[in-house]
Amino acid sequence: MTESGRYSCDHLAVTTSPTAAVTDLTIVPLTPDRLPDLATLFEQGGDPKWCWCAWYRVPNRNWTNATPPENRALLEELATGVQAPGLVAYRGELVVGWVSLGPREDFERLAHSRILAPVDDHPVWSIVCFVVGKRERGQGIARALLAAAIDHARANGATTLEAYPVDTGDGRLPAATVYKGTVSMFERAGFTVVARRQASATAAPRPIVRLEL
Repeated sequence: MTESGRYSCDHLAVTTSPTAAVTDLTIVPLTPDRLPDLATLFEQGGDPKWCWCAWYRVPNRNWTNATPPENRALLEELATGVQAPGLVAYRGELVVGWVSLGPREDFERLAHSRILAPVDDHPVWSIVCFVVGKRERGQGIARALLAAAIDHARANGATTLEAYPVDTGDGRLPAATVYKGTVSMFERAGFTVVARRQASATAAPRPIVRLEL
C-alpha cells in the first residue's frame, strides 16, 4: 500500500544484499519490441502483473477496477515515444530486472502527492520503481539498474536525478515494501537525502534523495 492509495508496483521488488557488482547484464531502454520480454518478468506475480508500472503515471484511475491489459497498453504506448519509460535488464535472453524513470512531470501522481511534492523548482528526473525477478534477488541487479539509470538520465539531458526510497534503518524490510529502493542503496550510488517528510505525526518519515549529474 502507498501513502496515496491502495496499490503500488511493489511485489517483485529491489533487494539490498551486499553482493558484488553484476557484470553479466545488458540494460537497455524499453521499446515496443521488448515489451513481451518485460512481460515475462511482470507475469511472475505480485503487483507488477496487473500494475505494469502505471501507478505513478495515472493518478485519477480507479485502481480497484483497472485491468492489466489497460495498464500494459499504457506502458506500450509510452514505449513508442521518444523518451523510454524505463530500462530493462537482460541476463542473456532472460529479463531479470526493470527500473522506471523519466522527467518528474511524466509521473502525474507525484504532482498530487503532499509527501512527494517538489522540493524546489529545479527540474529533475525521477526514479519511482524497481522490479527484480524472484530468483535473481540478492545478486546486485537493482544496483546495476540504478547505475544504468544514472547514465541514461545524464545522457538524455537530466541535470538532477531524484528518488523516493524507504529507509530500512538497521533492519530488513519485506521485499514488497522496498520497490522504491532503499536509502542505503542510493547513498552508495552518490545520492544524498534532501528532505524527509511525514504523512502524519506517527508515520515514518519518507526520504527524498537527489544526485546532481
